[in-house]
Amino acid sequence: TVDPKDDSSQKVVQLETAMGAAIECFDGASAVIVPRTRFAPVKKCNDLLLLRSDAYIITDDFRPVLNPACNGVAPVIALDSKKYKMVGALEEATAEGIPSLVECKRLTVKGKIRMGRSTRFVGDVSITNKSDEAKYVSGKIEDAEMDVSDAVGLGALKPTAVPTAPIDGQKPGTSGLRKKTKEFMSENYLNNFVQAVFDAVIAGGTDVSEGTLVVGGDGRYYNDKAIQTIIKMGVANGVKRFWIGEGGLLSTPAVSATIRERGPVFQKAFGAFILTASHNPGGPEEDFGIKYNTQNGGPAPEYLMQATYANTTSIKSYNICADFPEIDINKVGSTTVVSEDTSSSVVVDVIPATKNHIDLLKTIFDFDAIKALLDRDDFTMTYDSMHGVNGPFAKAAFVDELGQPESVLTNHIPKDDFNGGHADPNLTYAKELVATMGLDKKGNKIDVAGPIPSFGAAADGDGDRNMILGTQFFVTPSDSLAVIVANASCIPFFSSQGGLKAVARSMPTSGAVDLVAKDLNLDFFETPTGWKFFGNLMDSKVIFKGKDYTPFICGEESFGTGSDHVREKDGIWAVLAWLNILAAKNPDASKPLVTVEDIVKQHWAKYGRNYYCRWDFEGVDKVSATAMMDKMRAETAKNTGRTVGSYTIATADDFKYTDPVDGSVAQKQGIRFLMSDGSRIIFRLSGTAGSGATVRMYIEQYEPKNLDMTVSSALEELTSIALSLCDIKTFCGTETPTVIT
Repeated sequence: TVDPKDDSSQKVVQLETAMGAAIECFDGASAVIVPRTRFAPVKKCNDLLLLRSDAYIITDDFRPVLNPACNGVAPVIALDSKKYKMVGALEEATAEGIPSLVECKRLTVKGKIRMGRSTRFVGDVSITNKSDEAKYVSGKIEDAEMDVSDAVGLGALKPTAVPTAPIDGQKPGTSGLRKKTKEFMSENYLNNFVQAVFDAVIAGGTDVSEGTLVVGGDGRYYNDKAIQTIIKMGVANGVKRFWIGEGGLLSTPAVSATIRERGPVFQKAFGAFILTASHNPGGPEEDFGIKYNTQNGGPAPEYLMQATYANTTSIKSYNICADFPEIDINKVGSTTVVSEDTSSSVVVDVIPATKNHIDLLKTIFDFDAIKALLDRDDFTMTYDSMHGVNGPFAKAAFVDELGQPESVLTNHIPKDDFNGGHADPNLTYAKELVATMGLDKKGNKIDVAGPIPSFGAAADGDGDRNMILGTQFFVTPSDSLAVIVANASCIPFFSSQGGLKAVARSMPTSGAVDLVAKDLNLDFFETPTGWKFFGNLMDSKVIFKGKDYTPFICGEESFGTGSDHVREKDGIWAVLAWLNILAAKNPDASKPLVTVEDIVKQHWAKYGRNYYCRWDFEGVDKVSATAMMDKMRAETAKNTGRTVGSYTIATADDFKYTDPVDGSVAQKQGIRFLMSDGSRIIFRLSGTAGSGATVRMYIEQYEPKNLDMTVSSALEELTSIALSLCDIKTFCGTETPTVIT
């Protein structure tokens, strides 16, 4: 048939030509005769089973030879030609191990069976199974004719292949697949994508029967039901052990920490499904998302996502154990489900959600110094988790470990719709925190009744982003990254390893950290948006055998900051980094407090200031936004060298990145207008929107001395030029952004 795996596909006649006949086409060609003693031919699954068994041994010079115990006669294997036509069928049949055949004379199998290491065939054995379910045979079977059709099977562990068909639009973006919740809840939508991931992971060489699959999410609507589906599909695809976050909750950085840190070694995780749409709104009418992380703790590499997408376009069925019991994910504990025939078992561990991540953070920061800072009479703080998954982690760190009253936390109880809010930590959406810190949504000071905290922070829905504020002072994500890098020596994780080695930022992030990297003689990288690019740099030595860039700090202007302790951005890490730096700047409680604003302004005084803002145009028509980007892309050559207002465009281009670690190339990563004075205008289409498109416009101007302007006045002319260059009013019908950062 056209598809060897599908007997119902079109029948064809296959013509073969022996390669030996091609020798006559090459002058001077000659044949090399390889004696039969040098190899064991494998043409069918019969031969492969025999070769893998103890009927063959490997000699000291690496030749496969018949086991002397066979007395020179190889067992005759006759597996059902229809059931064992493909290697995959044999793999399934021997998932529990290869049976012993050294004492076997003939093995005949009709129907589907399963064997294992404990299975020992002796003499002449014939096994028949007329049922649809593969039946397990074990122990010593000698000179027997067996009919196992009525034998018990896998029971709750029995996989079923459910027919399905491709569903359009399942191409994952930079952070997995994000769509409206109702779309994920539609028939087969989640199942198709999960199966596509499993197929890609298994085809890529991962043995999912070894190690553990981690599953958790940010607690948004449909999180609990999706987890049960993933468990049932995981079992059907061969997974033997799961770690599920208590309550179904695991922040994105906590998933990475769990993959990397949780043991024992023989249970180490091979990957994870993270159920999150990050900072997008949650609820039945809002967004849902799913992403897969690999065994290094980071997002799936591009080749794996491409394979996943290809699978979604050709999928015909998905595997599921429909009778596998529902797991109580709200209670820490272990559940073992054993098959009826006792041949297999699956363990589902519900683990404490915060433990692995918080334990890791305690090895990174000086918790004693941070506690001393928090206990000062002149220092107060507030941490807004915006009803996302970060709440339990904030409580574990600040209440349980650092001994602070729970009142320092706000909105720290996770809710499946984020309490109707938009869990995105910026000046627009974190309005409760912003007002508490004495600012408006543009970062301007406002009058506040009562004292203002010394330090404020916010987290997004899945806990990987952060916003940092001081008293009536907003720290831009770009400045936050630069300040942390400049003061990394205050943090034990870096000082104990001889100091920071390298730093990276996403292309749209301001150049503030570039100046620090140059001053400190650090390796520096400008990457496309997407944490996987940082992950490659972190793993340059361990995985790719290249240069060691760790310890390493990286960040994005979209409120993401982190280091090589995990392979995701980490919101609570950034908050603790700032507090560790503040503690180092305030060793003497009898002296006036050095504030967040003091630290940032001291930084500007040394390095200059990168005036910077980002305008988000959310929910615009994707076709129109794409047309706008295409127009600017087509005009890059024409715009290079052009004078616009008081600026000259030195270079207009479409950012392209060649990964220095694996050589992969990422194209069309953003339209850049690089001015001759170092100022920049950048446009990108965001890959994190659940529906429609988000156009992001970035404006930056560097000032070495003029440090006290308002951002709006410093960037007024550049902003006007940017709107003119993109002509967004014509293409998308608006010049008014949804969010300004």
